[in-house]
Amino acid sequence: MRIKGKKFDGEGGEEEEQKLVVGYALTLKKKKSFLQPEFERLACKKGILFVAIDVNLPLSDQGPFDIILHKDYRQTHPEVIVIDPPYAIQHLHNRQSMLQDVVDLNLSDFHGRVGVPKQMVIMKDPLSIPDEVAKAGLKLPLVAKPLVVDGSAKSHELFLACDWSSLSELEPPLVLQEFVNHDGILFKIYIVGDAIKVVRRFSLSNVNQCQLAKVPGIFPFPRVSSAAASADDANLDPRVAELPPRPLLERLSKELRHRLGLRLFNIDMIREHGTRDIFYVIDINYFPGYGKMPDYEVIFTDFLLTFKKKKCRAISCED
Repeated sequence: MRIKGKKFDGEGGEEEEQKLVVGYALTLKKKKSFLQPEFERLACKKGILFVAIDVNLPLSDQGPFDIILHKDYRQTHPEVIVIDPPYAIQHLHNRQSMLQDVVDLNLSDFHGRVGVPKQMVIMKDPLSIPDEVAKAGLKLPLVAKPLVVDGSAKSHELFLACDWSSLSELEPPLVLQEFVNHDGILFKIYIVGDAIKVVRRFSLSNVNQCQLAKVPGIFPFPRVSSAAASADDANLDPRVAELPPRPLLERLSKELRHRLGLRLFNIDMIREHGTRDIFYVIDINYFPGYGKMPDYEVIFTDFLLTFKKKKCRAISCED
């Protein structure tokens, strides 16, 4: 099923042009948000063809594919480029381990400082959570996140715990992360191969101790992934709206691509209130909603074209 197109050589004749066949195994929701008509038209114009993979059939009976694009596809084929390796994606399914690579980077003085909020894991016994948190020295308020990220809506349900007694109402296994005041702005840093795109999203407002005393309990954390939460066009204080330094983002993304072994992910980053250069990574997501990223059609098409160029060079070497 290798797809061929036609192009004209310099003498008016025709040459066969191999298309880059990208097999995809995505959920219906992910397919709808990612494979938008404008993106498919642009990709087709550039010689890229998307073909759905039937996960109920052996991969060897389908294709052949040049690339497999997937959210969480566990089968591989030796001659096919799989974006990205399933074993590498698994690393981001656990919130206990996903941020460890950021800690290990030690980006403490590179156009700013990047760290991770203090956090701990609770595996069981919700009644013991207040004591465990006190022993660990974590301070309220705390963001409660499910330990496992499995793509379900529940795994993305976050809560803000504002008092000690409410902690025992949480449902383990979970990660408790100190809430860092960040002026209500979150930076979503999209990584597509070597390309980096940053957008601003509205987040939770700053919280002070007086407010904590007045609002005890647990509160759902607002989702910031939707386009409606965009803060790029909002009239923000320039100190709040300023994007993280580009050299810092390039270093961070390059190091994480290497350490994670991934090419398609996004980093959720915040700037600590009252500072200009102190940042915290609070989450890393594999194959995020690229359809909400500005100019994603061009960025993603260019990313796939790098593989087409490699394929053409390989064919030339064989000839």
